[in-house]
Amino acid sequence: MNTKWKAVLAVLGLAVLGAAPVIPSTREPVLPAFFADPVSAASGATTPAAVVETALEREQRALTEFIAKRYRIAERAAQHFVLTAYRAGEQHRVDPVLILAVMAIESRYNPVAESVMGAKGLMQVIPKYHQEKLFDHGGEHALLDPEVNIHVGAQILREYQRRFQDTETALQMYAGAFDEPTSRYANKVFEEKSRLDVVRWKARKQTGTSA
Repeated sequence: MNTKWKAVLAVLGLAVLGAAPVIPSTREPVLPAFFADPVSAASGATTPAAVVETALEREQRALTEFIAKRYRIAERAAQHFVLTAYRAGEQHRVDPVLILAVMAIESRYNPVAESVMGAKGLMQVIPKYHQEKLFDHGGEHALLDPEVNIHVGAQILREYQRRFQDTETALQMYAGAFDEPTSRYANKVFEEKSRLDVVRWKARKQTGTSA
């Protein structure tokens, strides 16, 4: 092919390219990995997604950290106790922070604590007085299971609250100190609850939740 024809074909080729319509891409732009949200990137997600901590999660996390530090227990164990207390509180209509305060006074968050009186576990439940509550859990040995112990303890607290219509009296009854005139046990629980309440309210304030 001579030089003349090569030049003609070159001109025609440029004309065809110039006339071709530009088809917009329908694909989403792909960002480099370092622009992606680290959580989304790790999970294989194609769009960034922020992980938002709820007000309740923040409250529970704050209590977990406080308890783990104050009582020198593993944070994972503290988290389990806090989450279980919140579930038990919701089920039995007891303030979960009251449940946590009772645990602190009764066992210092030791799930295998046992007293000379036969009280067992986190909330020091005496099985011989609450056999009917333990029947569905397989008997008194189940009290060394933190979940069972917390739920049974919360159930006992709620029963006493309903019976006496007064939390102080309910706590004294819980401790077997109904006739003790100074309410020493109840006051210890209330003092611990006050500490936990400060942690709870600070966490709620950070999220603008006051309810």
